[in-house]
Order: sequence, then C-alpha cells, then structure tokens
Amino acid sequence: MEIFYVGIIGFLFILAIFDLMVGVSNDAVNFLGSAVGAKVASFRTIITVAAIGVLCGALFSNGMMEIARHGIYRPEHFGFVEILTICLAVMVTDVVLLDIFNSLGLPTSTTVSMVFELLGGAFALALVKIAADDTLTFAQLLNTEKALSVIMGIFVSVAIAFFFGALVQWLARLLFTFNYKRRLKWFAGLFGGVAVTSIIYFILIKGLKDSSFMTPEYKQWVSDNTLAIVLYCFVGSTIIMQILHALRVNIFKVVVLLGTFALAMAFAGNDLVNFVGVPLAGYAAYNDYATAGGFDPNYLMTALNEPAKTPFIFLAISGVIMIIALVTSKKAHNVIKTSVDLSRQDEGDEMFGSSAAARSLVRAAMNISKVVVKYTHARVRTWVDSRFNSNEIVLENGAAFDQLRAAINLLLASLLIALGTSLKLPLSTTYVTFMVAMGTSLADRAWSRESAVFRITGVMSVVGGWFITAGAAFTLCFLVTLLMHFTGAFGMIAMIVVAIVLLVRSNIRYNRKARAEHEDNIFQQILASHDKNQTWDLLRRHCREALCSSLDYASETYMKLTNGFINDDRRTVRKAHSLTNGQKEILKRRRRKEMVALRRIDLSLAMEKNTWFHVQSNCCEQFYYILKRACEPCVEHVENNFNQLPKEYADEFIPVRNLLDHLITRVRRAIDTGDYSKSDELNETGAMLRAQIQTLRTTQIYRIHDEQSDLKVSLVYLSLLSESQELLASVMKLLRASNRFQN
Repeated sequence: MEIFYVGIIGFLFILAIFDLMVGVSNDAVNFLGSAVGAKVASFRTIITVAAIGVLCGALFSNGMMEIARHGIYRPEHFGFVEILTICLAVMVTDVVLLDIFNSLGLPTSTTVSMVFELLGGAFALALVKIAADDTLTFAQLLNTEKALSVIMGIFVSVAIAFFFGALVQWLARLLFTFNYKRRLKWFAGLFGGVAVTSIIYFILIKGLKDSSFMTPEYKQWVSDNTLAIVLYCFVGSTIIMQILHALRVNIFKVVVLLGTFALAMAFAGNDLVNFVGVPLAGYAAYNDYATAGGFDPNYLMTALNEPAKTPFIFLAISGVIMIIALVTSKKAHNVIKTSVDLSRQDEGDEMFGSSAAARSLVRAAMNISKVVVKYTHARVRTWVDSRFNSNEIVLENGAAFDQLRAAINLLLASLLIALGTSLKLPLSTTYVTFMVAMGTSLADRAWSRESAVFRITGVMSVVGGWFITAGAAFTLCFLVTLLMHFTGAFGMIAMIVVAIVLLVRSNIRYNRKARAEHEDNIFQQILASHDKNQTWDLLRRHCREALCSSLDYASETYMKLTNGFINDDRRTVRKAHSLTNGQKEILKRRRRKEMVALRRIDLSLAMEKNTWFHVQSNCCEQFYYILKRACEPCVEHVENNFNQLPKEYADEFIPVRNLLDHLITRVRRAIDTGDYSKSDELNETGAMLRAQIQTLRTTQIYRIHDEQSDLKVSLVYLSLLSESQELLASVMKLLRASNRFQN
C-alpha cells in the first residue's frame, strides 16, 4: 500500500499543476481587467508586468499553508488515510469546479472553493467518526469559524466594494470630468501621490507582510513605522509624479501598471495556498506517516498542527507554472472579457440576457432617480451633468473605459484589500476587484437604459456564481470523500479517472465552442474605431455577413423541414425544429451590435440608411417566425404518426421547393459579393415562383373540399405552402433592402 500512497501523493501534485493553471485563468481578471480594459499598454506589456508580479509573489510567498493543514479540521483526530482521502477529494473537486467556471467565463473565488471543499470533506469523515464513536463531537473535529468568516467576508466585501467603487468614481469624475487631461496640470502630482502611496501600502500590508523573508523584527519595524512610511511615500511619490507629468509622462499608465504589479504579487503571494496548500499538506502527512508513524494507516496526524515550511523549489516551480498559465490560457482571456464587457463605457456586445430581477432593479432605480431629480436644484443638475459629459471622453484606441477609471479601480481595490487585511477581515481579491469595477462603471453612467438590464443580469450571474461555488464545493467534496472512504483504493482510482476524463472532455467542448462562437472581429473593430467613414464600411461588412448567416439558416431549416415532412422522417423534422432554438436570441444580439455601430456613423448617413437597416433586420426576424410557424404543425403531424404526404402532393411541391432554395442561394451570393446587377432578374424569378406557389395553394384548397382527401395532411401541406410564400416575400424584400442599404 505504501507504493499506492506514494502514487496518490504524486497525483496530488499533478492535480496541483492543473489547479494552478485553472486557478490563474480564473483569478487573472483580478489584476489584468483594469489594464486590459483601459488599453494602458500592449497586451504583451501588461502580461509581462503581471508575470513579474506573480513570480515575485510566489518566490516571496509565506509558505504558511496552515489553512490546508489545520485551518478547517483538527488533524490530531484524523488518521493518515483519512487526511489523504480529504486531500485527494479536495483536489479532484477543485480542479473540476474551477474548470467549469472558467469555461463559462465566470470569475469565482479560489479561496471560497478550497475552504468549502475542505469543510465538505472533513464534515463527511466527521460524520463517519461520530457515528463510530459517540464521544466525539463536531467541535472536536472541525474548525467551523473559518468557514463562517469566509461567508461573512462574501457579504461584506461585495457590498462595501460596490458602494465605495461607485462613490469614489463619482467624486473623481466630478473633479476630473471625462476630459481629465485638461485638469492634470493641478492635480497630477496629488492624484499620483495618493495612488502610488496606496498601492505601496497595499504591497507592504497585503503582499509582503507574511512573506518568507519577513522576519518578526522586520514585521514589527513596519508596524511601528507604518505612518512614517506612508507619509514619506506620499511626499516623495507626489513630487515624482508631478515631475513625470511635466515631462509629458502619462501618470495614469504608471499608476495602472504599478497597481497591476501589486495585485498580481499579492495574488501569487497570498492565494498560492489555494492551489498547492492541500497537496503540500498531503505530502507533509505522508512524510510524518512514513517516518514517525511506522506505516500505520491509522496514525493520527498531530504533526500537521506544526507550522508549515514550504521548500523554495516548490514556490519557484509554482511561480513558473502560474506565469505559463497567464500567458497561454485562452480561458483567462475569456474571464477577463466578461469583466471588461460588463464595465464597458459604451454599449457593446452584451454577453448576458435580461432577467426579471434585473428589470425590477432597473425600474426601481429609475423611480428613485426621478425622486432625486425632482428635489435637486436645476443648476446643480446642470453642473453635475456637465461633469459627466461622456462625449468628451479620452479613450485609447479600442479601450472599454478610460485610464482614470482604471486607476481608480486598482487604487480602491488595493486600499480596500489592505484595510480588510489590517482589520483581519477575510476579503476576497476576486470579490473586491470585480465589484469595484462594477461600482465605478455604474458611477460613470456606463449602464444606460439600453444596457442596464444586461449589465445587472451579468453582475447577478457572477455574484450568484460565487455563492453557488460555496454550496457546490461543499456538496461535491462531501460526496466524493464519502465515496472514497467507503470504497478505499478502488474509489480513489475511480475518482482520479473521472477527474481526468472530465477535464479532457471540458477542454474539448470549450475548444469546440470557441471555434463555433469565434469572436466577432468586425464588431470589435467597430468599437475600436473613431473614424466614422471606417465605421460605416465596417458596419456594411457586418450587415452583409449577418444577412448571409440568416439566409443560410433559412435555407438549411427550410430544406430539413420539408424533407422531413415529405419523407415522414421524425428525426429530420426534429433537427429542423431544433435549429429555431436560440435563433431569436442570436438575432437580438446581432441587432444590438448593429444599432451600436449605426450610432457611431455620420448622423445624416444614419438617417438616410435607417429605414433600410430596419427593413433588412425585420426580414431576418421574419425568417425565424415563418420557419417556427412552419415547423410546429409539421412536427406535430409527424410525431403523431399521421398519414404521410401523398406522392402526388410531393411531386408537385418538390420542384417549387427546390426553386425557392435556389433563389435563396442566389440572393445570398448577391448580398455576399455586393453585386446587385441581377436584382431585376431575381425579382422576375421571385414573381414567377410566387405565382406557382399561389397555384399550388389554390389547387390544394379545391382538394380540401374533396371528401376523399385526408384533411389533416392537407391542412399541414396548405400551411407549408402559405409559409413558403411568406418566406419568398421576405427573401425578395431583403434583397431590395440590402441593395438600398449597401449602395
């Protein structure tokens, strides 16, 4: 069994590598979101700064892995095999759970996941031990205070970070306005001094206070001289920042990059325990078991109560792995995109839909706003509105928000995390940074009436995911631990295999989804462009691609539907019906994007093209409604095994159906190439085809009056002819609208 235990320890470290990879993917949003969103530098530069911070944080990490050793459970009451079971269950659950969140693009807390996984695993074995020995109690076996403090930290950090994010950003915008560069002459040094001092204070209090090189004497010296350090830093950094501004250096870029470094360093230094603490606890347990326990599986792990001493090589390897994950992980970019899009100044590609709760909150906020406006003096309202004139915004090319907001995000997040640490509050870096970003975007009026419900739904989805993390981590680890305990080595091996299979399957699905839903590059170029003529050209391209996609959808669905109905093929009819699922949401998102682009072109051109833009959009919506109406009776008819369409009907319908599909293909080619020279010919073909379908409809109406005809199949066939005629009319209208819009 000793060889088996060695294998388990080895697998724990392999899982730790995966945990580091997926953990960094998740937590990258903490320190990259502001710099990436404001485009303070190239992505490579931002990643380099963050990588240096991560490496420094890992190398200077405290190595104090007590939370995984005795922070949740009392190891003196657990045997070696029981500790090993908990550690393996925690790592299997953690890797799979974090990978699921990363694939969904939702940031979550690695601290919460680890704490509740440890609590779930320890609680499972505590139940088993209490059932076997009624003299034991939960108070003897578990340390529940830590879990309760994390729960309280969730509520506290979410509310505080959002409130102060909104308040501080609102005050900063009143002072600087969106055209902040005009006011830097007087406030550059002061703002830079406050920001740099706050970030340095954050590094000292949060990033380095428990680092391996910080001896008790150094800690005491920092504690005794904190006020002097802060004062000297403020005076010195204020002078330096004013000089840099005089030399035309952008101090906001300096502040944001320094803040990125500080948060990355604190993340690696303090959150490293979330990724490698459990495997190191298992490793320490095995060493004690092998040396002092005499290979007794029931040997109690009292040694885990001693302070941990993490070898430097483990810290260095962890730092390198985190840097590799930071640079290469596509899922990290996906999580960053979620945070940046939710805080974007302008409307963009809203990732989340609308929800009833979000709509209620928006209505309540609008009612409160009306009351505030009613009792606020007109001059005050005018002055405040003038300070929030977003038409004067200073944005880097392709930025989601300006550098002032990015600096406030990092400055405030650093201060709140440092304050929480000094007050011994378990504030989560993920919660604070994300909610500060949401609060500052709200204060900047980035949540307009057109986007507020989508943004609030997104925030609620992310925050809800945090709470789900706790419950899911506890429940899954509880079940996995029980399974391993009662099945022994077989259960451990089975869970290892399940974890590997789930990870491989998750990555395959994610890559497939990423290829299928590749980022809309044209729309991203529209958001990045400040040239109205270029935006118009990009909008035309975007519309062409969107219309071609809708025509492809119409052609594929129509052919599957008619083939399935004619051949009485239930599977094909079902496939046609499934193609309509989700199409409405795709059309809504596409239209939102194009409306955002339409607002960015010249007003006179927008007024001229507005009608044709909406006509072509409505035609695409009509495709969806027509095909959905056509699918429902056909699906019902085939599912109920009613009589198949008579061969006579099929023989007369198929040639017309094929002509309609061919016409859709020709219209698509004309729109895709921008060559509308054959529009007249296409219109003549459409008119001829419309007459043929009308003839078929008239013939079918006569047939229905024939008592020998099957009424059910005749009515479905008549409905299909009617919807075919509607589809043809929408296709021809789309051709005309696209021609007028493009030219």
